Parts: sequence; structure tokens; C-alpha cells
Amino acid sequence: MCGIAGFITDQNFYNEKCIMNLDNMIYKLKHRGPNSSGKWIYKNQLYLGHTRLSIQDLSDKANQPMISSNNRFILIFNGEIYNHLSLRYELRYEWKTLSDTETILALLENYSFEETIKKLEGMFAIVCFDQVEKKLYLARDYAGEKPLFFGWSNNVFLFASELKSITANSFFKKQLNLEA
Repeated sequence: MCGIAGFITDQNFYNEKCIMNLDNMIYKLKHRGPNSSGKWIYKNQLYLGHTRLSIQDLSDKANQPMISSNNRFILIFNGEIYNHLSLRYELRYEWKTLSDTETILALLENYSFEETIKKLEGMFAIVCFDQVEKKLYLARDYAGEKPLFFGWSNNVFLFASELKSITANSFFKKQLNLEA
């Protein structure tokens, strides 16, 4: 079990406040991944955080957020891809880890995001940023076994493995939508 969290905004908020918000979100997920935590920030607008429970590859090289070898994709991932070793055989790639996270990134270098997701067999929640297309992708396994909560609050798009991580971000306002 790992934890993923982050947010994206089209406004350039004060950077230290955003870093503190991301740290708060990661802290709330520490129980999901006590082995390591990491963060990645893009132009003070996209903030990605991860807590890791090391299972398949115990090395630091498998920590997340993980960046693809071509530096195009940044990935945070919770789950397990059961067929990741067989997927490696269809790719020409210089592997640095034994992690299924790297397998996903290698697939993304060769296929579209949608094609990559269709190839995955397992339980997962994935957040991926494409630095070329400037697109953020969120996906869950078909059964929804791994949690991924997301929503908008104050013009900020927030996402995480648990709701308490989202509510730890000061941009989130606890308000009922009476029109919903």
C-alpha cells in the first residue's frame, strides 16, 4: 500500500504555502507508505507527493515520484501490476529497477496513456503528468480496488488516496454544495 496526493492550479500561489500544503497531504498518508516519501513540483502549479511501502523493489531507485527515462512523464502510483514482468518483454528498454512503476513509465514512452492503462492487469491508482502535452492523467483499476479521490475547491484540483489528505490542504474548503 502506498499513498498518492497532489494538486494543480492555474494560479501561481505563494510557493511556500503550496509546499506546506503538499507536505501536509503527504504526512496524512504516511501510514500507507512508511519506507519513503517524495514530491515533485512543476512551475509552482502542479504538486505531486507520494508515500511508499516498498514491496517489489526495495532499492531507493524505485522511489516515487518517478520520472521516465526520456524525462517526459512523471508518475505517482499506488498498487500492483500483476503482469508487469511479462509487459517488460515487449519493450526495448534499459531497466534501472525491478518495480512495476518503471514498467508503467516504459509503456508510456511507447504507447498512449489510454493504451498503457488497457495493458495493465492489477489493482492501481495512477497519477501521471505529461511534460510535453502538459496534461495530467488520473486512472484507477477497473474494479476500483485502489482508492483515488479528487475534486475542485477554490479553483484548485486536489487528488489523493484518502480524503483526509485532501482536507489537510488549506485550499480545500469544507462546504456542502446544496445544488448537487
